[in-house]
Amino acid sequence: MAFTGNEAEKFPLETAAAWTANYRKSNPEGIKAHFFGNKIVSEILAQPGCVGIRCYYALDEKGVQQMIMVGADKDENDLYNGIIAEVSYPCPPFCPNGSPLI
Repeated sequence: MAFTGNEAEKFPLETAAAWTANYRKSNPEGIKAHFFGNKIVSEILAQPGCVGIRCYYALDEKGVQQMIMVGADKDENDLYNGIIAEVSYPCPPFCPNGSPLI
C-alpha cells in the first residue's frame, strides 16, 4: 500500500470521548495528550514529498511519556532526515478546559 495523504477519517466526538475515557481508565496517572503548535506541524507537512505525519510514542531520559512527530512520504517512509518534532506540551499540566476528550 502507498500513502496518498487521504489516510484516516473524521471521527465522531462520542466515539473519541469514549476511547479517550477508556485510555484514562487504564492509565489514570498517565499523560492524556500532547500539544504541538501549528508552526511545527505546518513545517513538517511542507517538506517535499510529505503526505502526512506519523507519531511515535516515546520515553525521554527520565522515563516520561513523549510523542515524536515526523513527516511520511507516499511510500510509507519516515522523512527522518527532515523535521522531527518533539518537546510537545503534555496534558497534564497543559490541559484544555471543559473538553469532553479529557
